[in-house]
This record gives sequence, structure tokens and C-alpha cells, in this order.
Amino acid sequence: MHISKFIYCAFLALAVNMTVAEEEEPPFFKATYKLFSSGLEIAQMERKLHKEGEEGYIYSSITDTVGLVAMFHKDHIVEVSQWKIVDNHIRPLHYTYIRDRGEKNRRINIDFDWDNKIINNVVNEKYRQMPLQAGMLDKLLYQYALMRDLRNIQTEIAYEVTDGGKIKKYNFAKMEDEIMQTTLGLLHTVKLQKIKHDDKSRLIIWAAPSLKYLPVKVESTDEDGRTTTALIQTLTWL
Repeated sequence: MHISKFIYCAFLALAVNMTVAEEEEPPFFKATYKLFSSGLEIAQMERKLHKEGEEGYIYSSITDTVGLVAMFHKDHIVEVSQWKIVDNHIRPLHYTYIRDRGEKNRRINIDFDWDNKIINNVVNEKYRQMPLQAGMLDKLLYQYALMRDLRNIQTEIAYEVTDGGKIKKYNFAKMEDEIMQTTLGLLHTVKLQKIKHDDKSRLIIWAAPSLKYLPVKVESTDEDGRTTTALIQTLTWL
């Protein structure tokens, strides 16, 4: 079921335009999702965005496998992005990824050293440095940037993201809007697809303008043709 791979890929959406209006606070929220594959519920996920101190913010994600999948592959995944707004732009400070899965545990810690323009990346005790440039984001924080940028998106959008010890660019194209029935009611959604020319994987995101462009559905298909779908269940504005 590749839960950890899906969480890395899921919600991949999109630092071309990350300007935040000076007088505007981020939309603090807590949202829950159910993940399905081959018609079976395989995991539950909680996303939360809240403030930390006077200037800082935290975006977090917690995912746990459920049901039959949990009996054979018990995954517990935690992602946390600490960040702030500087000169009206999003600036990541620290990213943590923890996956507990028996012998396949994984730990990632990324520090964004803006003074020295360096990314300090540690994956399972393996250290690597990378150059840090304006606009770069971590694998969780760009999902908040997506919510902001979708207000002004035309046809395509791109993000530079620290991914597996590398800097990768994710390109997305806007598709036709769709009306979707959800647990939160009938919603108009903006539909985006990740553009990839080098493999058969696919990622499609449905974000609701009425919910400040929060993703309400994400469909990820891997290179082997296996599809995992995340569907929103609850939403609380904090």
C-alpha cells in the first residue's frame, strides 16, 4: 500500500508566488482525512496549521494506518514544518519527518540556515549540505503555499522543494474545475495535476475555494499503477 510514499507524494502541489498580505494571518485549521486504496480504507491523517509565539507558525501532519493494513504494515508518520513570514514571504525554518515502521524506521531533520544560505539535511544520521535560495520550501510547507497561490493561479505553477536530499521542482497545471460531493457538503473545486514526463506516476489535487483552497481530495498513482486517494472528513477553523 506504500503509505509512506503516498504521504511524501500526497498533496504535492506546488516558490514562485509566495507573497502573503502583510495584514493577513494564515488560516489556522485542523482537518482530518481518510486514505483509500483498492476500495479499502488504509489510513487516517490529521493536518493542523497553528501559530507558535509572536512570529512563528507550525504546519503538522500525523498519519496512521488502520484496519487490515495496520495488521501487516503498521505505519505511524509525523511531519512538522516550523516557519515564519519575512518581508511578506514564507520562510521555512525547520522540517522534521518521523516514520515508525519496525525495522524500516526513517528520520529526517532539515534546518534552513538563511544567514549562511545553507540547507542542513540529516536523513537517518547521514548528513548533507545544499545551497539555500529564496523561495525554497520543505515537503510539507509548500502545501500551505499552494493554498495561498491558488488565489492567483493562471494555468501552471512551480515550486522548488527539498526532497530526499535533493532540490526538486514540482510543476502543476490547472485542469477543469469540478463540483464534488464531500462530507462537508457539495463543493466547487479547483483541479490540478502534477506534470511529470519521466515516469508513469500521477498526482491530482482538488482544492475548494470556499475553504480557502484547502485540498479536499488527492489522488496519487504510482509507477506500478496503484492508486491511493485521500478524502477530507472533518474541518475545524482554529
